[in-house]
Amino acid sequence: MSDDTYKNQIGWNFDNSYFRLPGYFYTKMHPIPVSDPHVVIINQKLANKLGLMLEKPSKKELAQLFSGNALPKGSEPLAQAYAGHQFGHFTLLGDGRAHLIGEHVTSDGTRVDIQFKGSGKTPYAKRGDGRAALGPMLREYIISEAMHNLGIPTTRSLAVVTTGEKVYRESMLQGAILTRVASSHMRVGTFQYLATQKDGKGLKQLADYAIDRHYPELKGSEQPYLELIKAVMNRQIDLLVNWLRVGFIHGVMNTDNMAISGETIDYGPCAFLDSYDPETVFSSIDQMKRYAYANQPHITQWNIARFAESLMPLLHKDIEQAAALAEEVIQSFNAPFQTAWLSMMRRKLGFFGEDKADELLIADLLKWMKHHHADYTNTFRDLISETIPKGDYYVTEDFQDWWERWLIRLKQNSESTESAFSLMRASNPAFIPRNHQVEKALFAAEEQSDFSKLHKLLEVLSEPYVDKPEYKEFQKPPKPEERVYQTFCGT
Repeated sequence: MSDDTYKNQIGWNFDNSYFRLPGYFYTKMHPIPVSDPHVVIINQKLANKLGLMLEKPSKKELAQLFSGNALPKGSEPLAQAYAGHQFGHFTLLGDGRAHLIGEHVTSDGTRVDIQFKGSGKTPYAKRGDGRAALGPMLREYIISEAMHNLGIPTTRSLAVVTTGEKVYRESMLQGAILTRVASSHMRVGTFQYLATQKDGKGLKQLADYAIDRHYPELKGSEQPYLELIKAVMNRQIDLLVNWLRVGFIHGVMNTDNMAISGETIDYGPCAFLDSYDPETVFSSIDQMKRYAYANQPHITQWNIARFAESLMPLLHKDIEQAAALAEEVIQSFNAPFQTAWLSMMRRKLGFFGEDKADELLIADLLKWMKHHHADYTNTFRDLISETIPKGDYYVTEDFQDWWERWLIRLKQNSESTESAFSLMRASNPAFIPRNHQVEKALFAAEEQSDFSKLHKLLEVLSEPYVDKPEYKEFQKPPKPEERVYQTFCGT
């Protein structure tokens, strides 16, 4: 297929603004060709949203496209440079196995990055081989699409192809490349990278670029860079509260994994809670529980502090005054977070308005859930009834006492009980990508080349707030032998 066919038949519309930044932000380079690519999955709904007509090319042509073997007209591949605090330790990083092929602009003016992940070694790869295995790429596809359907800001997955080549991790695995779509790939770590360059002009260029692309309402502000810190913090608070709402644990909240846009990015050892325990960690590399479920608010604030530090040269000429301005924003994190979290929990429990006893009622339910190892997702969904839920958890005296108090609170609502239940249905998913179901789908795909479980799971997760009795199996917590205790980055 010719370049013109890629442009005219598929619908690519590239306008690559990242090149306007200083050259040390990236390395221009093409993806490394692979030997025998084959399409595993194409996200047709996302393609349609982007205005891409992927039904026109053959599967062979699509495999060439989404492996990077044949690039569309207008693409200008590059690997981005950035830094980051990984588990609290600062290091220079970059796209060691990813290529941003360009910025696609849709018919309504929406600008998105199109990135290949697993597309070959770059100068930032260090000891890595630049490749990715099929399982982790399919995991990102599943979880990112589930997050989108849950209504949570996220990067999305457009395609996965196998490469026809093996990658070695602990064993030989099928190689694969993921095509990721993001509002941008600017991270807190992108700004931290500037600290190593000592380039004030470049820092201003990057900050202005971030404002132009993601926060245009800040242009003309008296203190645009201070307002940028506040705006990023507020988006991260909204994102974090949504994670907590559905029981999501990112797993590796390093500063290079926090997007300035406010999207969830870099799905590695992520997972969703089954039984509720705020200290839950799934990541095999998080031995100190730095990124446990309940620690995510603290880490979000910590990451915002690193972002603010990076922008201090733009806040004020006097370093002490700049530090004071940054510190004021960072210390303001807790109040809006607590307000947003409490509002979210009220929605989960069907509360309209506020009552001084709400916080205790919420705390007592979470305490009960932890004590009885109750399923986080199912507990909230089971409450959507005027009769006490059925099940061993709910016959305990402490739950029945709590349930009576909850009913009294519902009656204090300004809205009807049915309105409260509608609010709960919209706030509490019936389906999440449960870890054991994800692992089953990945095992079948990797070990048996059976993608039917993958497609079934994606179908179940396409409408997570809708009760569907035919999918009851996907609502069940794992049996003891199915429980997943660790997830892996797969890098």
